[in-house]
Amino acid sequence: MASKRPSLSSDDGILSRISDHSIVKKGKSAACDAKYVATRLLKSTGKAAWILGTTVIILGIPLIIEMDREAQFNEAELQQASLLGGASPAFMQQPQ
Repeated sequence: MASKRPSLSSDDGILSRISDHSIVKKGKSAACDAKYVATRLLKSTGKAAWILGTTVIILGIPLIIEMDREAQFNEAELQQASLLGGASPAFMQQPQ
């Protein structure tokens, strides 16, 4: 009856004998699968970051600029009202 164990000839190194075991093969397979999942996750995360970044640039920055303009306009309006000696514009309108 033939032995299932590989022959231990003098030219077989310990690394070649270890790499033939099923545990090592399963470990290599798991490592390859983990690498694939990590690569796909990084690509997806990169795409999401790109979409978020361009959305902020296209929508967020003009909104911030417009809010700044509005704040400057309100500040100038309050300053003008205080120079003229009147009440602030928020109190000038009477509820009806």
